Amino acid sequence: MQDDAIPIIRFPNGIEVPALGQGTWNMGEEPSEAKSEMESLRAGLDLGMTLIDTAEMYADGGAERIVGEAIRGRREEVFVVSKVYPWSASRSGTIGACEHSLSRLGIDRIDLYLLHWRGDHPLSETVEAFEELKASGKIGAWGVSNFDEDDMKELLGVPGGRNVAANQVLYNLSRRGIEYDLLPWCQERQIPVMAYSPIEQGRILHHPELIRVAKAYQATPAQVALAFLLERDDVIVIPKTSSAARAAENRDAVSLDITNEDWAALDAAFPPPARKKPLEML
Repeated sequence: MQDDAIPIIRFPNGIEVPALGQGTWNMGEEPSEAKSEMESLRAGLDLGMTLIDTAEMYADGGAERIVGEAIRGRREEVFVVSKVYPWSASRSGTIGACEHSLSRLGIDRIDLYLLHWRGDHPLSETVEAFEELKASGKIGAWGVSNFDEDDMKELLGVPGGRNVAANQVLYNLSRRGIEYDLLPWCQERQIPVMAYSPIEQGRILHHPELIRVAKAYQATPAQVALAFLLERDDVIVIPKTSSAARAAENRDAVSLDITNEDWAALDAAFPPPARKKPLEML
């Protein structure tokens, strides 16, 4: 495959990031895996996948520590995304959680800080904390995760809520519900959508039609699944791998040029939504 440039996504604050980044869910859980996890992240950085997504939830901060080690000496190359637990998302709790994440990451600024999902704390409190963190330079921007269209509309009605920079949701070939309403709503407002679990944690890779299309392009099913998301405007894809070789494979998905006929075949195998569906989560 040709080494095509990774498409660029622009956040509302003007910052540009690659549309293909790196996820870290399940990293930091096994000490024996730490070396390969760090090597995979560094290999991804070498290939231009400079957005790394993590969260305080992942391995109870263990993934943040892995990211911190992986980016040591390379901080200026990396766009770091992390997330606050919903039960920490009071005004003071959000600020405290951010400071703990900064400490585990070994950095002085999180580029994008997300509310992991909605909890009991009022959105106004969380947004107030996010704005305070932004003003103090501890975060560059803030966003949300697992917010459906109604949640997003409510958020925009909160003081400061229109500063939301992104919404991270479950989105892949087998989970296309957001295409009916949430995705076009976000695209219209130029709020990037981050697609987590882009290969459904491997579960879709045995689908016969996905395998057929992949073989036609001498690609892997995972590459085709990533290419499907990379075709979408304002979507950032964050596959997770602990293998440097797999990171290179993910990077090559950018170079796939799939015909309209084969996209139509995948639409038939993985139908887009015909009606509103509740937002799915993993």
